[in-house]
Amino acid sequence: MQVDILQRWSLMREKGKAREAAELQAESLLQEIQEAQQDWANAKRHFEYAEGQDQIDYAIFAIEAAEKRYEMLLRHAKRLSVKKSGFRGSEAG
Repeated sequence: MQVDILQRWSLMREKGKAREAAELQAESLLQEIQEAQQDWANAKRHFEYAEGQDQIDYAIFAIEAAEKRYEMLLRHAKRLSVKKSGFRGSEAG
């Protein structure tokens, strides 16, 4: 009887640690998504002020890269079923 209680307590403790680790991972991912969204918005603003073909080309590249990173992170969050109420949807800016 005593061993059974200790085993259950140990199992519950391990589940709690796993849940805590998953919550930390989700919070980190949400933070990274917000940063990627901001990077995308910044890249679009940079394009508005680009002068010359080289700057325009670079700005377009930066927008596309930022958008792809943002979308990749959203897909990753969806796979992990990460949710946050009030989180802005699928477009930056």
